[in-house]
Amino acid sequence: MKQKLIAFFKKKENVIALISLGIFAVLLAVDLATKAWAEETNIRQSAFFLGIVRFYFTKNTGMAFSWFDDNELAMTLVTIFTAILIVGLAVLFFTIFRRNTPARITLAVIEAGAIGNLIDRLFLGYVRDMVDVSPLGFGVCNFADFFITFGGVVLLFIIIFIGKDALYPL
Repeated sequence: MKQKLIAFFKKKENVIALISLGIFAVLLAVDLATKAWAEETNIRQSAFFLGIVRFYFTKNTGMAFSWFDDNELAMTLVTIFTAILIVGLAVLFFTIFRRNTPARITLAVIEAGAIGNLIDRLFLGYVRDMVDVSPLGFGVCNFADFFITFGGVVLLFIIIFIGKDALYPL
């Protein structure tokens, strides 16, 4: 047993998988904790910090930019599609990107955001948003949205430019 454990930790891809799992768990906890805090306090700041951001709690029954707001059929389809994408990202994590450390970590960030919002949709029927960046043209979002957006941009950059399998390696 001890030898199997040592062999497990000698493989770099196993260690990266554990680090990615840790990042995923921390980010998911941050997302769910900030959502719970915002809902519990019903925070509604009036002033924008530096003119661009404020905390302002809302319940989003739709998806991004409140698309399909209160449309139960559309949101059921979005929820199913989200679950399929989450599974697909996990498959990519363990197959195509198995040896690509930056991509695996980025996928963990995206998964944390996607699962955080999926948990809200499944258990609450809405997604808790609290970061108002409307002066930048985006509206009210949450940390999960930041994880998904940031992770998606970074993953695209990795696929195009980083590593030996990149489309245009740097």
